[in-house]
Amino acid sequence: MADADPHADQPILTAGADPEEADAAVVLVHGRGATARGMLQFADEFGREGVHYVAPQAARGTWYPNSFMAPRESNAPFYESALAHLARAVERARETTGLPAEKLLLTGFSQGACLLSSYAALNPRRYGGVVLLSGGFVGPEGETFHFEGSLDGTPVMLGVSDDDPHIPVSRAEETVDEFERMGADVRFDVYEGRGHGIFPEEVEFLRTLVGRLLGE
Repeated sequence: MADADPHADQPILTAGADPEEADAAVVLVHGRGATARGMLQFADEFGREGVHYVAPQAARGTWYPNSFMAPRESNAPFYESALAHLARAVERARETTGLPAEKLLLTGFSQGACLLSSYAALNPRRYGGVVLLSGGFVGPEGETFHFEGSLDGTPVMLGVSDDDPHIPVSRAEETVDEFERMGADVRFDVYEGRGHGIFPEEVEFLRTLVGRLLGE
């Protein structure tokens, strides 16, 4: 069973406000070789009181073994298991807090942002926000992305550097185009010469968005 669903027994960590007292929730998805605990620490850079944080952990720190643009079969069953584990984290955030999806912010970095972008497109609704820190839809080069449903004005931010060695700007553009078609309110930042990382403009956007969810 573990081979078919490698992330099934991985933990989902939480921090911040007690869920029953939270006014907003944030789901944080870590990158390759990283940890859920590290993402909870990252939340200190933009967080506020009154927010409950939920962070799923990948098996061995990796959501799927190969590039997000590799043939899909090369990442099976890890990618499918990762989507299921992320869905459990989102469901836990909503069930424990009792908050609507409009008060739920989803954010991920690198491999986590790629996974999250595909999750949001496959599970469209009006979220409090979707913030993709260096990522794009999972799928092989040349794939045409078309998802059913509407994001109904969800604020979406995607940031990427023009020299990112892992995330081609062309895939980021494809992702942004599809999110716009799905009715998201998209901000797309392309940074010059910064490589692969999380950038101050993105942290500031997260800080502002969390404040908005809290009614500040």
